[in-house]
Amino acid sequence: MRLLFFLCLLGASVQAGWRVAVPGWQYQFPRDHGTHPEFKIEWWYFSGNLAAADGREFGYQLTFFRQGVMPMDADIIPLSRFVTSSVKFAHFAVSDISGGAFHFFQKLSRGAFGEAGFGERGRLAWIDNWSCVLQEQGAFQIQAAAEDVTLNLTLKPAKPLVIHGTDGVSKKAEGEGRASHYYSFTRLLSEGVLRVGSEELAVSGLSWFDHEWATNQLAANQVGWNWVSLQLDDGSELMLIQFRTKDGKPDPNSHGTFIDAQGAALPLAQADFTVDPIDTWSSPETDAVYPVAWRISVPRLDLLLDVRAALKNQELRLKPIVYWEGSVRAEGSSAGRSVKGRGYLEMTGYAGPLDQLQAER
Repeated sequence: MRLLFFLCLLGASVQAGWRVAVPGWQYQFPRDHGTHPEFKIEWWYFSGNLAAADGREFGYQLTFFRQGVMPMDADIIPLSRFVTSSVKFAHFAVSDISGGAFHFFQKLSRGAFGEAGFGERGRLAWIDNWSCVLQEQGAFQIQAAAEDVTLNLTLKPAKPLVIHGTDGVSKKAEGEGRASHYYSFTRLLSEGVLRVGSEELAVSGLSWFDHEWATNQLAANQVGWNWVSLQLDDGSELMLIQFRTKDGKPDPNSHGTFIDAQGAALPLAQADFTVDPIDTWSSPETDAVYPVAWRISVPRLDLLLDVRAALKNQELRLKPIVYWEGSVRAEGSSAGRSVKGRGYLEMTGYAGPLDQLQAER
């Protein structure tokens, strides 16, 4: 789902002037790689697992967000360049799995002087020296630098993109428009350079890209979600999003997508899978208790996986939000054959209810 995010308007009504995600969206590419300013929120989300030549392992996340503050057709006369229709912000994190360290950073900007924005001459999103560029041949170029961590990667699709949900929408909760338009590149061949401290490493591996846009999503009875993306060594991928409700039960709008080795996508409903915690980690900084290991079962696919965090501490403590997002390893069986994989896990709402953020929006 890739940060469907704390930007979600829990229990809030749709504000006048914003378009909502409803069935019937006709995706067009490369158009839909770009920005959709008629919707209130949008994100371009990259995550992946990388290795250096010496065997050292790393995970990374780089995400660009657009938060609308007024519809594009709002009846307002800009008096200065500081009047903006959206706020731009981004998250960057690197998991040094071999070194046992986790680095995370955040940027926030109005983009008043062009230092941040979306959709200009191949640049899908940028904020200062963090950027995502769609190259003419279809590869993505991403880069970010913060303190003593720098990442520069070229990502080439190994499979066609996948559209999640049905009839053009990925539903999140009951009610019209509580959904997003959502697609992914689930297997991106990744090569580039990672610098951690004074050491610069050539790295390669696999990445996952999500792009999502919406206006109104989660409902008041939903307290958070568990999202996982997995790239398995049999060539398949799995994405699951389990929404959690106040009574502790999975929301019936939980769903997912399985992509076979040939790239065919199979939508999964909440009844098609189970996601059960098998280990937890307590944050010494926030006291939040996160399930950092899960048993996933998809009976209709004869798929059973144990998914475990590559590092238990991959908690991003940012203002005003806190969530867990990090590299995971998977091991189990698919159709009676052993299978392994890597991926990313995101967990929200464990460090406090998301509706606490309503005052920030």
